[in-house]
This record gives sequence, C-alpha cells and structure tokens, in this order.
Amino acid sequence: QVEFVASGGGLVQPGGSLRLSCAASGFNVSSYAMTWVRQPPGKGLEWVPDINRSATSPRYADSVKGRFTIARDSAMNTVYLQMNSWKPEDTAVYVCRRGFGLGEAGGGGEGTQVTVSS
Repeated sequence: QVEFVASGGGLVQPGGSLRLSCAASGFNVSSYAMTWVRQPPGKGLEWVPDINRSATSPRYADSVKGRFTIARDSAMNTVYLQMNSWKPEDTAVYVCRRGFGLGEAGGGGEGTQVTVSS
C-alpha cells in the first residue's frame, strides 16, 4: 500500500526557514520522480519543485526558485523540502506526490500545513 506521511509544518515568520519531510512507504522513492505541490487557502494546487529518479535534475517553480530546495534520502525513503526566505504567500498545505509537476492525482496523503506567523 502506497502511503505518504508529510511532517514539519507549522508557523514560520517572514524571512524564516522550515524543512518539510515526506516519508513514503509501499514503494521506493528512488524509483520515481517526486514532487511537492501546495494548496494555498481558497486556491487550487500549485506545483512547487520536483526531482527526477536519479535526483540529478531538480526543477523549481519561479515563485520559489532560489529559496526552496528539494532533496531525497533513499535510505530513509523520504523526500525533503527546505524552505528559506519564507514569504506570506507561501502559506499553504504542502503535499508530496509521485511524478513530475502536480504528480499523481489524488496521491500524497493529507500533507502538512505551513502558515505565516504574525
């Protein structure tokens, strides 16, 4: 059974940093491209970054380029999203999925909420 458990969300101040984790089970993350998507309040899904199977070619949405970094730990079967220089518009539920772009529809579990703190 394919499962994803995202963690690491919470409150973050503008300019701050946070690292999200996505622990996968039921498959090997090194056998798939992996992606992070997010859903801001009242909006649709947005692709954030993705990374290919060999982890050699990460791609980033323009809105996060230079601030976010996607990484993968095959031994832990986990995908990470390091978020720096946080902006209020980054507030969203973050979900990891298999695939590129928006990934596999319906996949990724419940995700983790990240909210700007006042």
